[in-house]
Amino acid sequence: MTKRDGIFAGEDPFVIARRWLGEAEAHELNDPNAMALSTVDDEGLPNVRVVLCKAIEDDGFTFFTNYESQKGRELASGKAAAVFHWKSLQRQVRIRGTVIKEAPEISDAYYASRSLGSRIGAWASQQSRPLESKAALAKAVAAQGLQHGTSPRRPPFWGGYRILPLEFEFWAAGEFRLHDRFRWRRETVDNRWAIVRLNP
Repeated sequence: MTKRDGIFAGEDPFVIARRWLGEAEAHELNDPNAMALSTVDDEGLPNVRVVLCKAIEDDGFTFFTNYESQKGRELASGKAAAVFHWKSLQRQVRIRGTVIKEAPEISDAYYASRSLGSRIGAWASQQSRPLESKAALAKAVAAQGLQHGTSPRRPPFWGGYRILPLEFEFWAAGEFRLHDRFRWRRETVDNRWAIVRLNP
């Protein structure tokens, strides 16, 4: 067993990730739940963008987006990677694994919790597709607001995804760039984790 203590203590990587996120929430000024999400397109070209992780459950990391966006189309591959970087804590968490869509009721509940403007915006934005002008977007928002009123239902093209990690890496900055790195890895979501310390 790889010896770990302090901020790396524990056997369950989801528990450690939640603990680190909790600490980040007390120190990061903006969006401590921001993670860089990486996917690959049909030609094998990588893509990365920042999304907000809305939950770290016991089996995965949840975020929400437009299913028809470029990221949504690339997530159809069933694989993704993500990284959280907290400069204030000098730590990061990397995950890689498979991706599934969240259950409709989870997407419905999160959608209902958003501000009305964000709910209407989800209807109005044809995410990732060309936009004639900001004025055209404002017109679409106004039209969708009139159509859907103050209690819009969730668009069928919008909802949640969950990354089910097959690999975690926890990283903390060290003096002289001799960082601490520990990797959790498993072959499938049903396997036990193998934990190793990595060179910086």
